[in-house]
Amino acid sequence: MITVEQIKEKLSNVAYPGFTKSIVDFGFVKDVAVDGTTTSIFVDITSTAPEVEQSLREDITKELKQLGCDDIQLTIKKPQAPKQMSNTMSGKNIAPQVKNFIMVSSGKGGVGKSTASVNLAVGLAMQGKKVGLLDADIYGPNIPRMMGVDNQEPEIVGGKVKPILAYGVEVMSMGSLVEPGQALVWRGAMIQKAIQQLLQDILWSDLDCLVIDMPPGTGDAQLTLAQSVPVAAGINVTTPQQVALDDSRRSLEMFSKLNIPIAGIVENMSGFICPKCDEESDIFGKGTCEDLAKEYDTDVLACIPIEPNIRVGGDEGKPVVYFYPDSATGKRYLAAAKKLWDNVEKSNAEGSIGNDAIQPTMPAGSGSSCSTNTQPQSGGCGCS
Repeated sequence: MITVEQIKEKLSNVAYPGFTKSIVDFGFVKDVAVDGTTTSIFVDITSTAPEVEQSLREDITKELKQLGCDDIQLTIKKPQAPKQMSNTMSGKNIAPQVKNFIMVSSGKGGVGKSTASVNLAVGLAMQGKKVGLLDADIYGPNIPRMMGVDNQEPEIVGGKVKPILAYGVEVMSMGSLVEPGQALVWRGAMIQKAIQQLLQDILWSDLDCLVIDMPPGTGDAQLTLAQSVPVAAGINVTTPQQVALDDSRRSLEMFSKLNIPIAGIVENMSGFICPKCDEESDIFGKGTCEDLAKEYDTDVLACIPIEPNIRVGGDEGKPVVYFYPDSATGKRYLAAAKKLWDNVEKSNAEGSIGNDAIQPTMPAGSGSSCSTNTQPQSGGCGCS
């Protein structure tokens, strides 16, 4: 008589499409039962793509036939469309070992998006989450320097790239895969392929979340990501100036169009903390993101001031949230990481994201009201 153990051993030969790990290793095989000559298998997968289901049915049936199973009752459960945590055309998840994908985006460059990505990722890891950080900003991959791994070469294992570990976070960047200073000139198809390979050809472990630092703007990279994995949360990073907020609206409209839950806005350069007297001064504006957050029914995750520790930490590969957790900036990033995770769990619990087709253009208008976080009090710096 064929045993459950023999069946599971056979199922361990069935690789999840696009991966070397088996459906057993991924934990997708939920139940195996043998009743006389009938073998019942229950598999719960993360993709809604019909080609993934068909491939698994063929491979599972082939393995069990070799074992001598004739009457095979195979049930493959796929996520329902309303539960799909991003609006993708294909329903794909090309990195199923990752539970939650977090897209960090901005309407323009130079607003501190990579700094926010680094400190949010490290902050989540400091709170006990298993975190990966993907530098998908292929035009300006700065994450290796900011994470202190710019001189490390990643290890190649079985034709795939193993992430570099830093501060409890698995890190990968195009900057770790090319020669330092090499000019990266990308076209649309090249961008799409690069984003997919950074997701699929990296040996990410079983992660609670993967924080993805996107290129600025609303182009091919963002659309490719939304078509490749279910994005559980989108974060917009901006500065208080009106010109930056105008670009932020485009980024937030993109999230709305792709049906990506907006976890919140990070307002960078929000005041200046003097290193001599600790006074906080309003030099670029502050708190201007509150109205924008209300417009898109989301929160301001944090107002991050200009503080020397941020610049030093970024240049020296010492994230402020890790090395200066008691600083004003460190505390705010830790609080923002907690808010972010609460939003991810809320999105997962509600499962309210649709699965309509993505269009390349962004509509105008959105949002209503929301609650916002309390902003720090500003003062005037009297130092000379």
